[in-house]
Amino acid sequence: MSVRRVALLTAGGFAPCLSAAVGGLIQRYNDLDPTIEVIAYQHGYHGLLTGNFVRVDEEGRAQAGILDKFGGSPIGNSRVKLTNAKDLVKRGLVAEGENPLAVAAEQLRTDGVDVLHTIGGDDTNTTAADLAAYLHEHNYELTVVGLPKTIDNDVIPIRQSLGADTAAEQGSLFAQNIIGEHRSGPRMLIIHEIMGRNCGWLAAETTRKYVKWVDEQEWAPALGLTAERWSPHALYLPEMHIDIDQEAKRLLSVMDELGNVNIFLSEGAGVPEIIAEMEARGEEVARDPFGHVRLDDINPGQWFAKQFAERLGAEKVMVQKSGYFSRSARANAYDLRLIQSMVDLAVECALRGESGVIGHDEERGDQLRAIEFPRIAGGKPFNVNVEWFAPLLARIGQPTQN
Repeated sequence: MSVRRVALLTAGGFAPCLSAAVGGLIQRYNDLDPTIEVIAYQHGYHGLLTGNFVRVDEEGRAQAGILDKFGGSPIGNSRVKLTNAKDLVKRGLVAEGENPLAVAAEQLRTDGVDVLHTIGGDDTNTTAADLAAYLHEHNYELTVVGLPKTIDNDVIPIRQSLGADTAAEQGSLFAQNIIGEHRSGPRMLIIHEIMGRNCGWLAAETTRKYVKWVDEQEWAPALGLTAERWSPHALYLPEMHIDIDQEAKRLLSVMDELGNVNIFLSEGAGVPEIIAEMEARGEEVARDPFGHVRLDDINPGQWFAKQFAERLGAEKVMVQKSGYFSRSARANAYDLRLIQSMVDLAVECALRGESGVIGHDEERGDQLRAIEFPRIAGGKPFNVNVEWFAPLLARIGQPTQN
């Protein structure tokens, strides 16, 4: 396959991999064939719909390695769903009656793109597959190779998505500071709300990394500095049934003994109950262009604080969210290695005209390969039966679920 122009875009929420992945793709193409032109659509599908892109010139190629040192996305993100025509018309990205998929596909044709690299979650990558299918039907062949980005680590059937490990590491760092507040008042309730709409992997892994940090520290019990006061005392995930009354009884004894309670919470935990309460009161549940409930609006952390504060006799309550802190970080060493391996294969697949999403395929023996687009989906739940999870719950004093 002859490749003359490659386009990159990043889409959806941030993750600690976007900057490094963009830089890695630029470097790899430059190493293999510097005659291939690389362009970058600005702000994901927003830039594709409007034809807003920048060319990566010689200076940009020389500076690509610097992107490893930063988080965020140098080429911009946005939450644009090409199948939500109503939202796109409202935002002025397409005209009334236009098919957004056709507008985006024709822009790719106009721009002479041979390969499109999408760095995003399941919505981003399956939308790219729809674009390729549309262009194929209209006699324009486009190779689409995606890289899996989501700190939730919930893309089916991919073992590990880019940026997730860094986000968990950063969530642990965030917790080390906020839980330092546990003696800022008597009977302190601290809730650490962690991203994870449908999947509790990030909250579980963040808790695991944080507990490891606690266990590695030297403490001074004679001076009131104890591992017990710094440890998490509860972890709640979307995959777990949470008996508020039973947990309140258990945590009350912790509060009475230690004078503080620390809860690690996946933002998707308890959401069905919160929505049911809101709808029973006749309140509208706000949703984003992808149809996802706006979790910032329903505020799960505050809901759990309300459930527990009075029951635990808390004199002070603090809810802190680590999501934006974690997702905008630079990639750690683990993720940089993962990014490099996926980038190398992504370019190799692109040059031979093989489309798909790069990842370790859990349904094919964890082989790193270009996974077929129809098999890509979101919402993979965290496996609460993974070998380290029950010991983690036991370590923080929480009963293991049946």
